[in-house]
Amino acid sequence: MASPGVEVGLLVCGQSDLGEVAPEIKAPEARAAVAGADLEWREMEGEDRELQYGEGPNEAQDSDFPAAGGSRLQEMLSLLGLETCQVQKLGLQDALQISSDSVRNGAPQGPRDLPGGFLRRLQALSAEARSTTVLLGLPPGARPAEKGHTEEEVIYWDAADDSAADIYSFSELPTPDTPVNPLDLLCALLLSSDAFLQQEIVLRMSLCQFALPLVLPDSENHTPSFLLWAMRGVVRTWWAQPPRAAGSLWEDSVVLPRTPTFAFVRMEVSSNSKSQLLNALLSPGHRQRDCFWHRDLSLGTSSREIADGLVEISWSLPSGREDLDLFPEPVAFLNLRGDIGSHWLQFKLLTEVSSAVFILTDNISKKEYKLLSSMKGSATKYYFILSPYRGKRNSNLRFLNRLVPVLRMDHSHVLVKVSSTDGARFLRRVRSILAHVARAPCRRVSVEDMAQAARTLGLRVDEDCAECQQAKGRMERVTRSLRDSDAYRREELRLQGELWREAAQVEKELCQAQWAGDPADQRPAELRRRLLELRTQQSAHDPAGAVQEFIAGVSCPSLGERQYFLRWMEWGLAWVAQPRPRPPPEAALTLRPRPGGGAALREQLWPEPLGVEHFLREMAQFYEAESCLVEAGKLLAGQRRFAHFPGLALELLVRGLPLELIDGSTRSAPLRWVTGLLRALHGRLGRRSRLVVLSALGVPGTGKSTLLNSMFGLRFATGTGCGPRGAFMQLVTVAESFSQDLGCDHILVIDSGGLVGGAPASAGERFELEASLATLIMGLSNVSVISLAETRDIPPAIVHAFLRLEKTGHMPNYQFVYQNLHDAPAPGPKPRERRPRPEPPADGSRAAPLADKQGDGLRTLADLAFCDPEKQHIWHIPGLWHGVPPMATVSLGYSEAVFELKRCLLENIRNGLSNPNQNIQQLIELVRRL
Repeated sequence: MASPGVEVGLLVCGQSDLGEVAPEIKAPEARAAVAGADLEWREMEGEDRELQYGEGPNEAQDSDFPAAGGSRLQEMLSLLGLETCQVQKLGLQDALQISSDSVRNGAPQGPRDLPGGFLRRLQALSAEARSTTVLLGLPPGARPAEKGHTEEEVIYWDAADDSAADIYSFSELPTPDTPVNPLDLLCALLLSSDAFLQQEIVLRMSLCQFALPLVLPDSENHTPSFLLWAMRGVVRTWWAQPPRAAGSLWEDSVVLPRTPTFAFVRMEVSSNSKSQLLNALLSPGHRQRDCFWHRDLSLGTSSREIADGLVEISWSLPSGREDLDLFPEPVAFLNLRGDIGSHWLQFKLLTEVSSAVFILTDNISKKEYKLLSSMKGSATKYYFILSPYRGKRNSNLRFLNRLVPVLRMDHSHVLVKVSSTDGARFLRRVRSILAHVARAPCRRVSVEDMAQAARTLGLRVDEDCAECQQAKGRMERVTRSLRDSDAYRREELRLQGELWREAAQVEKELCQAQWAGDPADQRPAELRRRLLELRTQQSAHDPAGAVQEFIAGVSCPSLGERQYFLRWMEWGLAWVAQPRPRPPPEAALTLRPRPGGGAALREQLWPEPLGVEHFLREMAQFYEAESCLVEAGKLLAGQRRFAHFPGLALELLVRGLPLELIDGSTRSAPLRWVTGLLRALHGRLGRRSRLVVLSALGVPGTGKSTLLNSMFGLRFATGTGCGPRGAFMQLVTVAESFSQDLGCDHILVIDSGGLVGGAPASAGERFELEASLATLIMGLSNVSVISLAETRDIPPAIVHAFLRLEKTGHMPNYQFVYQNLHDAPAPGPKPRERRPRPEPPADGSRAAPLADKQGDGLRTLADLAFCDPEKQHIWHIPGLWHGVPPMATVSLGYSEAVFELKRCLLENIRNGLSNPNQNIQQLIELVRRL
């Protein structure tokens, strides 16, 4: 029980807000009301003796799942076209396929379009992803033109019809036959998805700043599910105290930090909206956030069929701005959908994990009293937010006075909010209570702690399945000795030392010598001998224990366990080996490449973190060394031990893992490994091997990886300095029904990572290296997206690559993208305005002298003579956030611009970029030539 001093403090700081209720409870006449309530209670007990103390929760639990619950779920799934997904769950690859719907952005035509539309909008980080509005009453052939903002119901009527012409008859117009509550859509989709699509949905919802599903009701199986696995991939960044100090920018998975947690629930009927109150509490400044879906949004008042019992979670995260931050540390908020009496198991969970529970209700009667009385002895603080019915005032007061000692409350724990209540003052009052509880010693729990409490109560935890736990055990064996990353690399990743770097350098020199083409030059033969010596030394090693365990994990016969293992590896390496505090954003500004040391500075401040790609590099080096010996006749093909490695990596590529094309440490491409991987892919895809290559290049930090992820649902690493350096590729499948129209079966997407950083031509070797890598990536591409910063400058290496490719006759379709992506959660001045784009030249008279400069001094689009003003595509992508992250809302303009760019790219592919005869085999030959 809170100390008297604390309670008095609460009362004093907000007594004007509590004046509506506290005097009423404390007044002398209230004592008479209490005595009357005692007599009334004894009379009720005599009338209803079968209701014993403590039976309320059991009754509520029995009513959780009415007999018709299962049929309601089946009806909802059938309505949404998901009825077959209960046997064969939707997977990540199903959601990421490119189909004819990928080039449409209109409102859904019916309920069966809602799941696909939700996933596509979520992928594009659209703030309107949760909209379930459909176009109604459209006669055939009268569909409106598709526009990015078409979201409203369209109803047609005949003006000649007298009843329809009567404006007052609008209230009689039919509503959708089956309006779908957005929360029902979310629950139905999650129940129809496998663990990996669930994880992707939750991750994208987090990026959209939506509240996340934590406990998922399942009326058919009568067992709610706690979504620990689905939440595990969500990573957030925030400022610790004091802001801007060394190590104060903190990054962590949301399931790990222990934070104060506040639950908001409804008991019976409440005139006040929990979700609107939570949104107001979580909105810094004057910008309203619709984190939790509420009754005033589209279809927010439509009845929930299957979503009652859903528990959502969101966080208030510090941004380092005292004028915006509500709390100096992360604080979690939980929201239970539905009445606590009907979802007692979920309510019981919330009381066991929360620092305080806020109960919104209009009525406290005998039934509610008995329910809450069963919580006697709970260590959780309870607060009531009342909006009493007319005539219920005295009844509420009676039972409140009985609950005060049971729940160890005092009168400051009761707030009244009616229509005449000042909303701003009431919000300040609630925030002061939250701040007081968070500052005082209180229960702090992580999402992992919540999962353990859920297990104790009998809820199913999604992470407890056998495949997931076996994969986790294997990951722990791989990372058992991981304490120091450098020592771990030396001991376990033995082929990635000096031998590897020297072999990469020798291969670069050999390539240059072969291109020189001097028959009298003995240099190539010497380089081949040296390369063979290095590869022989590499082959003398066997894979270390951790690498063998990793190979066993990616070779597992169970596809599910293999996918679980890879995800566990990503998290295990990220959170075991790496410190969680990140360098402050000021350091990021110093990482912009400068002559004579930009790259070295980046290497020094942010060493490349250990990741899954390092284990795949090790496999690649074993394959490269063995292949080199076979080519030199030093090893028989039948004696190979690692020939199956490309096939193992291929399975990862097909399942959505980015694979390294050019490693970021040596800035070289393992040619034998890449060609072996592409051969395996060619064999795997068979007749469906027509391929288009799309690449993205640009200065690091301009948002190109986020852009690719938003367009195609990919998983390229994002964030300045915290991801792997290198060029990575991912495979996007085109639906078979759409491949003939689009002209290809797959799109291979290449992200250049941080390889092309903008070194000037005067940087010598560094510039030449960047230019060569840009030429290689663009030379493989059918279309290249060039991501530029707010200024009009183009990285010289990219200009150089354009000029080289122009000479060869191969010129990819190119899209220049100016991005305004400010995602660092750092306080500071507003970004400078983007300068206007210069006009392109009217003719190509400058092409020859510019080509001689080899990119030196070419900085703008106006310098590129081949930029045809009729054909060039220049995009301005708005900023991703409204406000200061991590609490900023996502910009609708960003998702709309991303969709338009994606549609343009697909239209260009459809209109001739794709060669019907181009396949993976031709790509292999192109890799060899380049």
